[in-house]
Amino acid sequence: MQITLELPDDVARDLLAAAKDLPHAFLESLALQGYRSGTLTEEQVRRILGFGTRMQVHGFLKEHGVYLNYGPEDLEQDMRTLSLT
Repeated sequence: MQITLELPDDVARDLLAAAKDLPHAFLESLALQGYRSGTLTEEQVRRILGFGTRMQVHGFLKEHGVYLNYGPEDLEQDMRTLSLT
């Protein structure tokens, strides 16, 4: 899906001055907020930002002070995965 945003010229100019790659900066903000709110999963963040591995997602989240939403269900899934190997 492609999304188009309309911003006032002065706001766009200020954002462009602050970010080298404005579309990617918006995607990062969207991914961070989506993950924080529980709307997006770690896998969805990985795909949105084009990361190849979960570890890259973990690093990205850590850089931005966001910690993994890792609960009991995740632990159970990891334990099932480990028992298959």
